[in-house]
Amino acid sequence: MDGGPGELMGPWEICQRLRVSRSRFQQIALRPSFPRPYQELKGMKVWLAADVEAWIAEHRQPRPPADDDEPR
Repeated sequence: MDGGPGELMGPWEICQRLRVSRSRFQQIALRPSFPRPYQELKGMKVWLAADVEAWIAEHRQPRPPADDDEPR
């Protein structure tokens, strides 16, 4: 039995993962290096989580968790 394409991510999940606003994500998604959507639904596009994670690993510097941003 086929397990399907794997985990999918919509714009909201990608914004959360990248810690960026929706408008910033829209700019990032236009980059030629950003993965193509797995599927375009009527209301939104969805991406394979593995493709997004691979892009993040290659193109984004690691960011500290939000809790680490506060001065001690």
